[in-house]
Amino acid sequence: MSAVVATRWTAQTQRFKAHTATREPLWIRAVLITIALAFFTLFLLLPLVTVFAEAFRKGWQVYLAALVEPDALSAVVLTLLVTAIAVPLNLAFGIAAAWTIAKFDFRGKQLLTTLIDLPFSVSPVVAGLMFVLLFGLQGWFGAWLIDHDLKIIFAVPGLVLATVFVTFPFVARELIPLMEAQGRDEEEAATVLGASGWQTFWRVTLPNVKWGLLYGVILCNARAMGEFGAVSVVSGHIRGRTNTMPLYVEILYNEYSFAAAFAVASLLALLALLTLVLKTLVEWRGRQPLRADQAT
Repeated sequence: MSAVVATRWTAQTQRFKAHTATREPLWIRAVLITIALAFFTLFLLLPLVTVFAEAFRKGWQVYLAALVEPDALSAVVLTLLVTAIAVPLNLAFGIAAAWTIAKFDFRGKQLLTTLIDLPFSVSPVVAGLMFVLLFGLQGWFGAWLIDHDLKIIFAVPGLVLATVFVTFPFVARELIPLMEAQGRDEEEAATVLGASGWQTFWRVTLPNVKWGLLYGVILCNARAMGEFGAVSVVSGHIRGRTNTMPLYVEILYNEYSFAAAFAVASLLALLALLTLVLKTLVEWRGRQPLRADQAT
């Protein structure tokens, strides 16, 4: 009996210490909350409000006129086109890379994991310069491209390559830790029961990581639409042809067309807010099975 009492007393003492260790005075919590709210207001909320305020300063007519300009529509269409190509490519690569790294052991596994993080450590401008050195007129493959009448730099393929490079870690980085945490038991059981690799992927692996996969796709999509540095280098800033929305905003701002610049920028901000809402919904939905398991 004494051992049971001692065990309960130790557990209660540990819980009390854990509770008091994280219990700060009221004034400290107030200061921390104030700093957090001030930072949020100054660096996030205020700039966002300013964008919309400047966009609508001259009224709805000027705002809508700026968005229906041929160059603006071209920038919107090009941004959506590049994103529609880059995101599925990164989706396929991310799934393949995550499945390979998490489910198999092979030589060079750590090197592959490191290379996936390369775009996080390389400046987007440097990434754009790399593609210019490879596919530009004076680049390694420039002469071959000219002979075969192919154009990558200052054209849509260059924008897609640059966007794919800077965004390809997002899907893989969301899936790798999730797949590693789940282990290989379910896949091995499915294989023992006679399932093929494709059946195992569709019926076992993919359902287990669907919310993490969707989360990675949302982040990849957001970065693809807002990418500036890499696409700026490879685009050539050809108006109406190779300007995405971020590049077009820069051009309008440099031309002192502030109302039009903020109008297009507000459209980008709306897309970012939509992405944030989707991200929050995915995070909330992804936590529901966990809560249900905890309840049982």
